[in-house]
Amino acid sequence: MMTVAAASKRRNKFAQRVVGEVDAATAPGSFSHGRREQTGPAAKAADPAALLAWYDRHHRRLPWRAPPGDRADPYRVWLSEIMLQQTTVKAVGPYYVRFLARWPDVGALAAAKLDDVLRAWAGLGYYARARNLHACAQAVVEGQGGRFPDSEHDLRALPGIGAYTAAAIAAIAFDRRAVAIDGNIERVIARLHAIETPLPNGKGEIRARAETLLPAHRFGDFTQALMDLGATICTPKKPACGICPWRDACSARARGDAESFPRKAPKVLGEMRYGASFVVTRSDGRVLVRSRPAKGLLGGMTEVPSTAWTPAFDAVAVLEHAPLKATWRKLAGVVEHGFTHFPLQQVVYVAHVPARTAAPDGMRWVPFADLHGEALPNVMRKVLAHAGLGDQNP
Repeated sequence: MMTVAAASKRRNKFAQRVVGEVDAATAPGSFSHGRREQTGPAAKAADPAALLAWYDRHHRRLPWRAPPGDRADPYRVWLSEIMLQQTTVKAVGPYYVRFLARWPDVGALAAAKLDDVLRAWAGLGYYARARNLHACAQAVVEGQGGRFPDSEHDLRALPGIGAYTAAAIAAIAFDRRAVAIDGNIERVIARLHAIETPLPNGKGEIRARAETLLPAHRFGDFTQALMDLGATICTPKKPACGICPWRDACSARARGDAESFPRKAPKVLGEMRYGASFVVTRSDGRVLVRSRPAKGLLGGMTEVPSTAWTPAFDAVAVLEHAPLKATWRKLAGVVEHGFTHFPLQQVVYVAHVPARTAAPDGMRWVPFADLHGEALPNVMRKVLAHAGLGDQNP
């Protein structure tokens, strides 16, 4: 028979084994919900050739993109990269086609009137891009003989071209050895190396890691391959890791938490601002508008007369800012819009005046039918729609 001491010793060993198994089961990289997740570094390094081979088979066909291996048109690359800043591929497509049809080369765009460029841009948002686009075209024609420079350094000297855009143009249009980090590429690299530093502080580490991946040639195709990988497979939610050409090299996939990368610092929202817009229509089918100052937020764009947008909005004295004397009616509800640095709420007042009413200084009457051709920013399109003047999307 087993002695009491022996039995006790055996029970202790069994308890230690069970506790060890429980600890192992709840530790990172162990069985979780019936599935074992791997931990530690990925099994092998990411192979640039594997990504390029994937890109040759699965690249997106976009209106501004040359086929893999072909040299791209610098003008088309530049135009698309400016349009794609803070804007989706789906939204940019129609604008890009219209722009290219109207201004097929940098010389044509440089010769255009800024007002025409702003009108063609209306609805894309971030309107400083349109002003810089026009200024850049003129700088290329006047200072570069109509040809875009092929180095990152010289490209960055042009209006509206920052570090990312310069690298993208240099790589894609001129096949220069450059690292262009957009949101898609940022996500791919952060997951590939499981970079824990939150953005934006992690950008330096992401760039350094990306530089180690550059192949010996086909820099433009490699840059676009990274973009496509992030856009179609390494997506923000539910990435298709099983068909990724770098699945065996991805540290985040090995850990089982790819969706948690890139890490991001908490977003700081700006203080809510308030204002009022005045939509006055004339009995001959016209609406009163004006152009905003050339510099500043929405510079040069068309708006209905409006107050300043401020956190300390005075709702009592709002009609003191009305553009002319009329019987004003406040509409129910508010128009909401989000800018990069602050959210906005606007109340809308409407009035109707006789056909011969003159426009105040700095303002003009525009026929309802011509509103779609004005350089109306999205916030003003919302205001007009709220006032019953329909959808003003181009």
